[in-house]
Amino acid sequence: MTVIIIRVPDELKEKMKKYDINWSEEIRRFIEQKIRDEEKAKLLDEIDSFLKSVPTLERGKATKLVRDSRDSN
Repeated sequence: MTVIIIRVPDELKEKMKKYDINWSEEIRRFIEQKIRDEEKAKLLDEIDSFLKSVPTLERGKATKLVRDSRDSN
């Protein structure tokens, strides 16, 4: 496991001491959630870019293709 050091203002550190909270675990969870959020955003951007590159069909074209396919069997 890697150690990461953060700096916080003295006033904030004093406030943190007042609470029985595992700050390392809270920060670790925050980082994990932030990474998940960023990965989701990146994936959505990739999907959006892909969908923009997909050609659109005129209205009713898909239905016609399905019907034509059924009729040919």
